[in-house]
Amino acid sequence: MSQTQDETFDVVVVGSGAAAFATALGAVDSGLSAVLLESTEKWGGSSAMSGGGMWLPDNPLMRRDGVGDSREEALEYMEESIGEVGRASSRARKEAFVDGVDDFVLTAERHGMTFARATDYPDYYPELPGGKIGRSIECEPFDARRIQALVPTLRMNMPLPLKTDDVWLLARAWSTPDGFARGAQFVLRTLGGLLTGKKLRGIGAGLVSQFAHAVVVEGGVPLRLGSPAEELVVEDGRVVGVRVGGEGGGGVIRARLGVMLAGGGFDHNREMRREYQGVDGFPSGNPGNLGGPIRLAESIGAATELMDDAWWGASLAPVEGGEPSFIVGKRSLPYSLIVDSRGARFANEAESYVDLGHHMLGHDKDGAYWLVLDARYRRRYLRSFALDPKVAKAQREEGIAFSADTLEELSGRLGLDTATFRSTIQRFNGFARSGRDQDFRKGDSAYDRYYGDPTVHPNACLGTIEKGPFSAYKVVIGDLGTKDGVLTDADARALREDGSVIEGLYAAGNNSASVMGRTYPGPGSTIGPAVVFGLRAARHMAGQVMGGHRGRARHATPPAAERG
Repeated sequence: MSQTQDETFDVVVVGSGAAAFATALGAVDSGLSAVLLESTEKWGGSSAMSGGGMWLPDNPLMRRDGVGDSREEALEYMEESIGEVGRASSRARKEAFVDGVDDFVLTAERHGMTFARATDYPDYYPELPGGKIGRSIECEPFDARRIQALVPTLRMNMPLPLKTDDVWLLARAWSTPDGFARGAQFVLRTLGGLLTGKKLRGIGAGLVSQFAHAVVVEGGVPLRLGSPAEELVVEDGRVVGVRVGGEGGGGVIRARLGVMLAGGGFDHNREMRREYQGVDGFPSGNPGNLGGPIRLAESIGAATELMDDAWWGASLAPVEGGEPSFIVGKRSLPYSLIVDSRGARFANEAESYVDLGHHMLGHDKDGAYWLVLDARYRRRYLRSFALDPKVAKAQREEGIAFSADTLEELSGRLGLDTATFRSTIQRFNGFARSGRDQDFRKGDSAYDRYYGDPTVHPNACLGTIEKGPFSAYKVVIGDLGTKDGVLTDADARALREDGSVIEGLYAAGNNSASVMGRTYPGPGSTIGPAVVFGLRAARHMAGQVMGGHRGRARHATPPAAERG
């Protein structure tokens, strides 16, 4: 569709991930007209590539299940785990997040979205005051036939009905009873979908697909691909629209009430990463995350915060032309450890990925790290990163993966200090036998043990490294996206450095500085705030109009993605 003619909507949304869809959902629920502008030819953003979980404390699903939680406990936990490391993590923003949870869940359900709790998934610091287990929710697997015209352009169309627990339980499907049971459940769920003719999609793909059905198919909101925002239109100090590029190019889409920037961070912009973070990075998020919306906001005076930070973590180094593999649960399993370029441990391998990423950055930003595996790890657990024979061969040829019959031989192949590596292994094995990691406390937290192997005693996350052949895989500093961007208030309004509001401009998701500060309180701490602040922004826009816009006829559009 050519954008040579100016158009007007109540709400203009830049992006097509969870924050963008939540804003558009709020517009639909308030009877406002809206449009989604996606810069690439694929929609769904990093949300479509994610696990799809949303950390939403004190949510309605918990109350329905009789699980105790409260506003006070949620805020206590956020203060303990996050603190206030900047304006983005202020008390007012934390309260706005917690107070917006019910509105998001109930609004989404009202528009046909269905959720399930990740009942056993702990907060990432569950032992802190206010910590809980089971605050994260996810969408139920969704039948993609309901958005059939949109499926070909979905960012990641994984044709499996995966749920959060499947991802790690299947890793030990043949070594533990609960892993085997989950494997059987997954097979039955998959077969059930096939037998009924459904095309079930789970995790992140399922989440954005449910959003698309509610917003685009049912809500009539246009989703325009290949339509990058190139300029914010400002009149009398207020943002009133967006100039859109792409093949049509040059058109202005005006916003009566506001423009939401929800187009992801700058994880794939090497220039910005070097400028703000000092690393090239090994990002696992949407390749369209180039930081354009953040730059647009800066150009009209928006303040930014946390620009040096990201949703860090450990990733397996990619083969040439391949993608890094972000590792979460696999590093918590026993019979494994991670060492630095000398052969020493430096952190709790099972800790939250953001913490491990920060420890890697602080320990040796440019050095090599290695995930070392005992033969029992290879026999007992699914190594998804080594399933493809062609990739495994390339890993060996490119010096990313090694194997050896003895630890001494492995040390030599990795270029480690042999004495340091030998001492590390001996000390680690002592911890594994006693069940207590006296250096880094691996396995002490319920979060660590969530990904461990409950059949291994006395510590589900510790197993000796003594049975060959041994394997090692190169580990690099990866991330799930940058967590820094436009500074916003409790209603996701963009702020200037002096704290004044830029009227008509909003930001959420990784276009905004995270309320989670420099940490990661629980599973889904990226998408949870994204959807809550996206909806809060829409509510604020709707509240600007006396009498509301309910009942206003929405802009007519076919229920499919339009090409810009």
